[in-house]
Amino acid sequence: MLQEIATRVEEIRKKWEEDGRRVSSLKELEEVRIRYLGRKGLVTALFAALRELPPAERAEAGRLLNALREEIQGEIERLRTELQAAAEAERLRREAYDFTLPGVWRGVGKLHPLTQVRLEIERIFMEMGFDVASGPEVETDYYNFEALNIPEDHPARDEWDSFYIGEGLLLRTHTSPVQIRVMKSRKPPVRIICPGRCYRRDTPDATHFPVFHQVELLWVERGLTMAHLKWIIEEFVRQFFGPGYEMRFSADFFPFTEPSAQVHIRRRGGPWLEIMGAGMVDPAVFEEVGYDPEEVTGFAFGLGIERMAMLKYGIDDIRLFFQNDVRFLGQF
Repeated sequence: MLQEIATRVEEIRKKWEEDGRRVSSLKELEEVRIRYLGRKGLVTALFAALRELPPAERAEAGRLLNALREEIQGEIERLRTELQAAAEAERLRREAYDFTLPGVWRGVGKLHPLTQVRLEIERIFMEMGFDVASGPEVETDYYNFEALNIPEDHPARDEWDSFYIGEGLLLRTHTSPVQIRVMKSRKPPVRIICPGRCYRRDTPDATHFPVFHQVELLWVERGLTMAHLKWIIEEFVRQFFGPGYEMRFSADFFPFTEPSAQVHIRRRGGPWLEIMGAGMVDPAVFEEVGYDPEEVTGFAFGLGIERMAMLKYGIDDIRLFFQNDVRFLGQF
């Protein structure tokens, strides 16, 4: 029986030497360790056979098996050290960085040009003392039309002009409802601007899009006149467009202002361009929100952020703002 154990030890040693030479990774080394020294490994199985030997032979057989196990364990540890060192060297080789190479430029994100223009408009009016007000994009017929003196037979109430979503609700067609909500919630004086997204059923082309952005202004106080309105707009044009522009008013009609005007600007000698509608708040609107038109007056105007951006940067197609072309957006 001892001779059989000795023969088996030599067989396992030779097999281990062959398997050990073929190991090329830590994963393979662990597989080999389990094959020889695991709970059901080849060497472990021989130790289980010791109890079948006569007591006189058991000590010598144990010495042979312990020597084999220590030999294999030592070789496994040596191989593990070598493989770990090789793996670390390979990792360092892959992660090596040549600090003499030029840096890699990584672009920094920017605000969308419409956001840039909105923030600039807000800054100009906030420096004049106006607050920024906001309201829901899904509005009721009352706030979007009725409270603004827009009659039921007005074209804007037609389903072909507005996005209705049922039960008297629609996507707001302007930010004027915010003015109504603010006036119903506070007493004069009121000095606000109302930036926000609006919706109309326009077929997309170079100057129309079903989603657009507005900024409206409202100032309600005692003694305000068209002269105050004109000064505010002139100051805005001067700050937003810079020197060299002139401005004019031309008569127009809006249900919620009386008198009403269109505002045009031009660089001196150039063509006139319409930039906004404006006017004194209609007394009917004041009565609707509980203001006394004999006590206060006010004015309002609304401008399109896309329109301002197109004029400022010389853009000729509104659809460019919504196509997410980085080549276009990266210019601003």
